[in-house]
Amino acid sequence: MFLKRVDGPRQVTLPDGSILTRADLPPADTRRWVASRKAVVVKAVVYGLIPQSEALERYALSEEEFTLWRTAAEKHGDQGLKVTAIQKCRQL
Repeated sequence: MFLKRVDGPRQVTLPDGSILTRADLPPADTRRWVASRKAVVVKAVVYGLIPQSEALERYALSEEEFTLWRTAAEKHGDQGLKVTAIQKCRQL
């Protein structure tokens, strides 16, 4: 078995003890962004699995959109990434 050469780590250990690998990332052609997929991408960037620039390019995200995801995850956890939660937070 051959492993594709990648820059950076192949896996990171999250604070809860779980392991996040590049295989856990959503496919690059993802169009429907549910909260769980957003959370995986944010965790991958925050814990150093992939750089933010790679995430923006790979998923065709704007810097503003990713920043909103990251802020929502930091303030409200994974539940804050749900579309209904984002709408409620913007209304406040």
